[in-house]
Amino acid sequence: MATQVKICGVTNEEAVDAALDGGADFIGLVFFPRSPRHVDIPTALKLADRARGQAKIVALFVDPDDRVLDNIVDKVQPDYVQLHGDESGPRVREIKQRLHLP
Repeated sequence: MATQVKICGVTNEEAVDAALDGGADFIGLVFFPRSPRHVDIPTALKLADRARGQAKIVALFVDPDDRVLDNIVDKVQPDYVQLHGDESGPRVREIKQRLHLP
């Protein structure tokens, strides 16, 4: 199996371009307001659209509620969801079943 690379926390088009030029397989967008790498939905959509078709889009969340998940997944349409908080096993399974995303 080949190694795959994710560049997470991209916040601008230059970072997306550098990640893609470097051969990244995944681009990570952080949806955690306290992170210095947090992006809002309009910025995330612009970055995701720039990378789409060249790399998979990963939306990173920390303990999100369903409203936040639904809004971002509906608008940004990531390929993957990454949970990086204190989500329990049952919560992770619930999110996966609701969103139908890995």
